[in-house]
Amino acid sequence: MTEEDSKPDPERVAFLRALPLEVKQAITREEVDFFMSSGEIPESLYKKIKDHQSR
Repeated sequence: MTEEDSKPDPERVAFLRALPLEVKQAITREEVDFFMSSGEIPESLYKKIKDHQSR
């Protein structure tokens, strides 16, 4: 893994930070890791954030 690969996408970081506290508390570390490293959103994470999407 290169240094470039290990840097999180700033837009994804900003999206997660903008979520309400109760949503952030419901998200697991595994969901965050997958979201940050993949082009896909895990279904379990999608269900938690779908009402808070602004895009």
